[in-house]
Amino acid sequence: MSVEAPLHLLRPREPKPAWLKVRAPGSETYLRLKGLMQELKLNTVCEEARCPNIGECWHQGTATFMILGDVCTRACAYCAVAHGRPNELDLEEPARVAHAVSSMGLRHAVITSVDRDDLSDGGASIFAETIRRTRASVPDCRIEVLIPDFQGDEAALHAVLDAGPDVLNHNIETVPRLYRMARSGGRYPRSLELLDRARQYRPATPTKTGMMVGMGEEREEVLSVFDDLRSVGVSILTVGQYLRPTPKHAPMVRYWHPDEFAELKAIGLAKGFAHVESGPLVRSSYHAHEQADAAVAKLSTSR
Repeated sequence: MSVEAPLHLLRPREPKPAWLKVRAPGSETYLRLKGLMQELKLNTVCEEARCPNIGECWHQGTATFMILGDVCTRACAYCAVAHGRPNELDLEEPARVAHAVSSMGLRHAVITSVDRDDLSDGGASIFAETIRRTRASVPDCRIEVLIPDFQGDEAALHAVLDAGPDVLNHNIETVPRLYRMARSGGRYPRSLELLDRARQYRPATPTKTGMMVGMGEEREEVLSVFDDLRSVGVSILTVGQYLRPTPKHAPMVRYWHPDEFAELKAIGLAKGFAHVESGPLVRSSYHAHEQADAAVAKLSTSR
């Protein structure tokens, strides 16, 4: 008896559209930054998640630091970061991140992490210490954190917020229907709850989230997520194209056209987001400094 292969395996590979092609990285600034990361033994999500904007962002001297190691305890179907048993906690990592931010002269630093469900606080204490060390080292630098869901632990979220980040980011990633396939370790209501709790606990701190399209979601499902995010007060939204890291990851169902991303941006702004970054190559930290400027300005005028 023959068994039919899944449709996505039978379909010929769709060529990548011109708007998704980027120049290979290699500028002098990029190479200097890469050397600094290696010297300080730091991880970046730019490299681990194979971000298509690494050349542009590193050329401009910006990067997203990934703390708590480079092995994630979850295995999300869309993510290129390695998963398995994490390494031991590196208590010196916050100091090295602060040194790197200082050495690079950053005005806006983004700090994220792998999921560390093996830790009692999910790594919140290391996030908090990294914020404090960076603030002490570079007082004028704006600090944005992109945090995991901490398995819904409210105390862990408060520990991060008490350290005083300027922007609190947690990615919603996809529509509720696709969570079981794409984000088996996550829960859509739990992520919404985290964003709502952050807004209520620190209303002066802008909240931010990001999502991918191209995994099989429908337009109306995406717009429904927009409404959910506005209902919990999210200020900044990023929307980008899902690109399959390897054949082992979730299939990419279709490419969204730049005109569709432009429409999503217009709709998002009309729904009340302070800033929407929407485009094929947009990732959570893309143009993060400009996103934060817009949100802070809007929060200031609304008080």
